[in-house]
Amino acid sequence: MSPPERNPELPDPLRSSREFVRETLIERQIREASEQGAFNDLPHQGQRLPLEDDSAAGEWALAHRMLRNSGAAPPWIESDKAVRALLDERDRLLARAHSLGERGRARARVELTRIVEDVNRAIERVNAEAPTDRQHRRQLDVAAELDRLEAAFAGRESPGP
Repeated sequence: MSPPERNPELPDPLRSSREFVRETLIERQIREASEQGAFNDLPHQGQRLPLEDDSAAGEWALAHRMLRNSGAAPPWIESDKAVRALLDERDRLLARAHSLGERGRARARVELTRIVEDVNRAIERVNAEAPTDRQHRRQLDVAAELDRLEAAFAGRESPGP
């Protein structure tokens, strides 16, 4: 006996009903158009779209274009890159902490304190330079970071960001 014919209008049984219900009319039209090949041979197919439109930047459009062409970014973004680099340095220190001996642990505590102080100075710069408070970052707590380091020494999962 062969399996019964499936009605193509009904949801695929392997697909959850919630997912099927969520598909909006627009999503369905886009999916059907894609299946019919309506999007074939479009410019930039298979490439990232060129997103160099500065029309939303208003009077800052020229400044944005000059920064982009020179490979630079606004000062607060450059400062935020420094924060991220320091946070990566902290994360690498925490990742190798479990393998350190007692001497290495003492050096790691000093090093982590230095990193946290550097991060906090860099965060102060970001917060002072950022155009709105949405880009502000919260400073790190030295004691909480040292607690994370102690947990890493013990090989425990360290809480925190």
